[in-house]
Amino acid sequence: LICSFVNIIIATNIKPNANNLEIRGAIRPQLNDPSLLSTWSHRACVACGFTMVLVSLAKSIIGAANSHMWLEPILAGSVGYVLADLGSGIYHWGTDNYGSALTPIVGAQIEAFQDVVCDDPIVHGLVAVCSDSIMFRQQFHAWNHGMKSQLPPVVVALQDLGILVSRSQHAAHHRKPYNNNYCIVSGVWNGFLDKHKVFEALEMMLFLKQGVRPRSWSEPTSEWTEESESS
Repeated sequence: LICSFVNIIIATNIKPNANNLEIRGAIRPQLNDPSLLSTWSHRACVACGFTMVLVSLAKSIIGAANSHMWLEPILAGSVGYVLADLGSGIYHWGTDNYGSALTPIVGAQIEAFQDVVCDDPIVHGLVAVCSDSIMFRQQFHAWNHGMKSQLPPVVVALQDLGILVSRSQHAAHHRKPYNNNYCIVSGVWNGFLDKHKVFEALEMMLFLKQGVRPRSWSEPTSEWTEESESS
């Protein structure tokens, strides 16, 4: 499944975006970049997806209340959060090293959601938390690249507690060799994936099969790497 995902990604090559501006050690996109403007179709997709997540979460809470079963949905939600972190790492690794915004399917970040007809509170607990975390992973990522002094205190507290990926852990992703700490929801999978060199093994497998080198094998340039706040 992972190889199929990356095979789609490597269908095109990333073209570095020249419309980036470095401010206080962090890459900030210029506001006049047309590719960064939200369209009504984007808003509609996000609104639709978020509505489905809310419906799923509501069904989990209602089902748990009716059945007086709270522990299992909470545990399922926790599992969903952990799985979302793993998914964010795989996606982040793939987009960092292969493909571009023009890549079919993945480039558009098409979201898929669990059928809302299901009434199992455990299923909805897992799906709602996992989907919600996946949808907002880029916001968690963006907070790591924002100035700490400008972030809401609750966000900083969650980062310090490790509930959201910590700033220090994500900063390591933007230091040589630029091939670790890809997970950006909570970062709980980073230690395991990096220790066992999972992504390095996938890169070698893809290189032997497709002959495509990941960008992390070359010396990155400031044109496509993000600089973390020095503090």
